[in-house]
Amino acid sequence: MKKKELAKYEARAQVFKALAHPARLKIMDELAVHEERCVCDLTEVVGFDMSTVSRHLSVLKNAGLVGTEKRGQMVFYRSTVCCLTGFTECVENVLNNNVKQQQAALKA
Repeated sequence: MKKKELAKYEARAQVFKALAHPARLKIMDELAVHEERCVCDLTEVVGFDMSTVSRHLSVLKNAGLVGTEKRGQMVFYRSTVCCLTGFTECVENVLNNNVKQQQAALKA
């Protein structure tokens, strides 16, 4: 693989790594439904303490998946991508297909 091509795939891998945690997936789902949330709201939704949620948000922000807006003392987070909904639907289809294949294998 050439350097330029490798860099492209490494950059893609960083985005996938940012999504590779259940809490971060939940945060992205929440931001897809509710256009923006503060850390305190996301803490309640995810069920982790504020510092843990903040670290997860930092990972998502560094990957370019969320943006921030500071209002007074509060920071609000919002998704910067709209394509994840289609991607997560694709993942759900893969999971459903895997279950069907496993059920078929058990019947055989």
